[in-house]
Amino acid sequence: MTTIKLYNTRTRSKEVFTPIDPDNVRMYVCGPTVYDRAHLGNARPVLVFDTLYRLLRHVYGPDHVTYVRNFTDVDDKINATALARKEAGATGTLEELVQERSDETIRWYHDDMDALGALRPNKEPRATEFIPQMVAMIEGLIAKGHAYEAEGHVLFAVESYSDYGTLSGRTVDDMIAGSRVEVAPYKRNPMDFVLWKPSTDELPGWDSPWGRGRPGWHIECSAMSFELLGETFDIHGGGNDLMFPHHENEIAQSRCAHPSGDFAKVWMHNEMLQVEGKKMSKSLGNFFTVRDLLDQGIPGEVIRFVMLSTHYRKPMDWTEKKRDEAKATLDHFLSVVAGKPPTEVAEGVLEALAEDLNTHKAIQVLHRLAREKDAGALRASLQLLGFNLATLKSGWVDPTRYAVLDRLEERLVRLRDQAMQTKDFSHVDTLKAALVDAGVEVRMSKAGVELVPGPGFDAATLERLT
Repeated sequence: MTTIKLYNTRTRSKEVFTPIDPDNVRMYVCGPTVYDRAHLGNARPVLVFDTLYRLLRHVYGPDHVTYVRNFTDVDDKINATALARKEAGATGTLEELVQERSDETIRWYHDDMDALGALRPNKEPRATEFIPQMVAMIEGLIAKGHAYEAEGHVLFAVESYSDYGTLSGRTVDDMIAGSRVEVAPYKRNPMDFVLWKPSTDELPGWDSPWGRGRPGWHIECSAMSFELLGETFDIHGGGNDLMFPHHENEIAQSRCAHPSGDFAKVWMHNEMLQVEGKKMSKSLGNFFTVRDLLDQGIPGEVIRFVMLSTHYRKPMDWTEKKRDEAKATLDHFLSVVAGKPPTEVAEGVLEALAEDLNTHKAIQVLHRLAREKDAGALRASLQLLGFNLATLKSGWVDPTRYAVLDRLEERLVRLRDQAMQTKDFSHVDTLKAALVDAGVEVRMSKAGVELVPGPGFDAATLERLT
C-alpha cells in the first residue's frame, strides 16, 4: 500500500499518515458560511482537500473514506439579506427567508464547485441541523468547569485549558496583542469566546437553558464532527486563516468536552490566494467569484489546473498568464490522450501526491507523460487529479491541430542530435525562435523535447515551418 506523508500543523512536521481505522479513514474540513457566491479564494481549500480525498479513496478504497464538510447557515450576513428581502416585500417569515437564502447559496456553491471537478463530500451537515447537539456540548462544558454563563451568553473559559495556543504556536498574551478581541464586561478573560449568545424574537433563534439564542461559530464544527466522525478522527483541514481563532477554539472546547479523545490527529492548512501578486480585495478591483470566471467562458478544469500547480502550503497567485498557460497545457494533454483508454496512474504522480500532496510535482510528471506520449497513464493520472476529460473534449479540444507539433518536435530532436555532433546549434536556435513566435513553449532537457502550445498558439504558422 502507498505510504502517505502529510505535514501536520500541530506538530510542525511531516509525518507518515497512519489512519486510526484503515476501513474508515475520516476527514473533516471547515466549509463555507453560505451568505453569497464563493469567491476564488474559497475554492482553494475545496480543491486541496478534494485532491486529498481522491488520494485517500485511491489508496484505501472509495467505501473506506468518510469526508465531512459543513455549511454554516447561522450568520448575521444571511440574516441581513433575509431582512432586506422582507423589507422589500418578500412573503414569508424572517426565518423562512433565512432558510430560502441558505438554500439558494448552497445550491450556488454546489454548482460552482461541481464545475471545478470537486467531488461532493460524503456528508454536508448544516449547522442548523445540529443545534441540540451544540446545546448538549455546551451544557457539558459548563458542568466540567470549562464554560460559564454571563448576561445571557455562555463563554468558554480559555484559562481552563492549559494547552490553548498549541496549534498556532502563540501564547494567550501574544494572541491578545495580535488580534482583535471583543471587549465585553461579562468576560472573565479577554480571550474567552462565545459558545451561545442571545437572539431577538425577530431573528432566528432556538430555546436553550440560557434563553432564546443561537450558537457561536466555533462550537458548530466541534459538535458536528463529534456526531459524524467521533471524538477522535484522522484529519482536520481548512485554510490557514482559520488556524486562529477558529481551529484553536475547536481544539480547546472539543478536548475539554471529550477529554478521553484526541479530536483530530492531523491538522492541515492551505495557504491563501492572491491575484496578480496582491491580496484579493474589492477595493483593489481584483475580487471575483468562481462564477464570474465560469461565466467568462473559463472552464472549471482550467481553474483547477492553476490551483493545483502550486503546492497547497505555498501562497497561490492567480494570474491571467497562468490561466492561459493552463488552458493551453490541458489542451495539449488532451490531444495526447484523445481516443486512448486509461491504464494505470503513473507511479510518479502517485508518489508526488503521497509526499504531502505535492500537486506541483505531480503536474511535472504529467508533462513528462505527455512528452513520452504515454496516453494511458496520462489519462488515468488526469482522472485521479480530478480533471473531467469528457467535458473538456466536447468543449474545446481538436486533436488534429496538434499533428503539426508532433512533426516539429521530431524535427527539433533530429536537429539537436546533429548539433550535439557538429557543435553548430544555429539550425536549432532558428527553429526554436520560429516556434516561440508561433506561440509555442519549447521545453528541452536531457529527457527530451516537448512542444507545448501557449496562449498565442498559431497552428497555421506552424504548418509553414514543416
